[in-house]
Amino acid sequence: MQTRILSALRQTIEGRTAEEILRRCVHCGFCNATCPTYQLLGDENDGPRGRIYLIKQLMEGHLENEPDSGRKTLQHLDRCLLCRNCETTCPSGVEYSKLLDIGRHLAEEHAGRDRADQAMRKRLRKYLPKPGLFSLGLKLGRTFKPLLPDKLAGKITDPRPAGEWPKSRHGRRILVLDGCVQPALSPDINAAAARVLDKLGISLITAPKAGCCGAVSQHLGAPEEALDYMKRNIDAWWPYVSNGVEAILTTASGCGVMVKEYKYHLRGDPEYGIKAERISNLCKDIAEVIAQEKYQQLAPAHAKRIAWHPPCTLQHGQKIRGVVESILTDCGYVLIPVADEHLCCGSAGTYSILQPELSQQLRSNKLANLTRHQPEMIVTANIGCQTHLQETSELPVIHWIHLIDK
Repeated sequence: MQTRILSALRQTIEGRTAEEILRRCVHCGFCNATCPTYQLLGDENDGPRGRIYLIKQLMEGHLENEPDSGRKTLQHLDRCLLCRNCETTCPSGVEYSKLLDIGRHLAEEHAGRDRADQAMRKRLRKYLPKPGLFSLGLKLGRTFKPLLPDKLAGKITDPRPAGEWPKSRHGRRILVLDGCVQPALSPDINAAAARVLDKLGISLITAPKAGCCGAVSQHLGAPEEALDYMKRNIDAWWPYVSNGVEAILTTASGCGVMVKEYKYHLRGDPEYGIKAERISNLCKDIAEVIAQEKYQQLAPAHAKRIAWHPPCTLQHGQKIRGVVESILTDCGYVLIPVADEHLCCGSAGTYSILQPELSQQLRSNKLANLTRHQPEMIVTANIGCQTHLQETSELPVIHWIHLIDK
């Protein structure tokens, strides 16, 4: 695709990155065939091809004196789930998610947001990435759950005990990302991962000063704030990296895809660029680690029929496909067929809060496919998907690591 990006933008690292991505796009439209929002809305501007063209117009200055067009552009960009299904489909290797982040930030600067939208995004950035505040809010929500509106009450999960976390006793050590919302919503996930790895001869350890991966801020239009979270994590992890930890593990695939892209986000930073590349290269999803071990010993005596939901951040973001399925199948579980497993469930970080109608439609479609062949439970690999699906699912929705924590 030919581009005529404004000269001022071409002088920035974001502008050069966007121009390179735009030029790879040949507007073939294959991406629209697998885009969840295009399938729901049928609007060219609510598919990747249309959004790419809108970003191109924005970067070429065509919307400079058209605030209404700018606001419409922002609306179409906001409807994107950032599921990256289009990236899996694209024959030209267009890195759409990176372009979308750049384009949405520019559109926001150009058109602005109304006060209610700004306030909501600011609250989400204030509470979600901070475990202390989020945990306190969750406890209050659980206390007053009977008094809350049904839509809000449905998002408040019951407390889950973490269970035992084995002491560090093995020569092999792996560092785990605690994250921000997962420790409050489901502390049992990382604890289960620690028990599983302990049986495989690996100690799972934490870095107390690490926290949110930065994804919340990045996707809510605060890239500088996101960089601060990334740098804080790098500082917290670096002593452990220097002392020889094998990997930095994530049990939430949404966090995993973000940490693996630290090297991209900090590529121009003279102080953190090299460290970020090392961190990204060390980052592994829990499935990648377990797949290299003798996990068959963890097979339960009685396996179940399950429906596997691969999160978008696992299959399209990290490009990990078939790994969890092989582990569970080898351990005796029966994975029932699920139609359209490549499509998003509608969770997508804060999307379920900011775009509730589209999110609920996607969830309804996803649950219909997951439950069609009557599984005993639904399993996934991301706390956001798990919580979102469980909100209206009659079946239990759990992280797959629990299936081999026996």
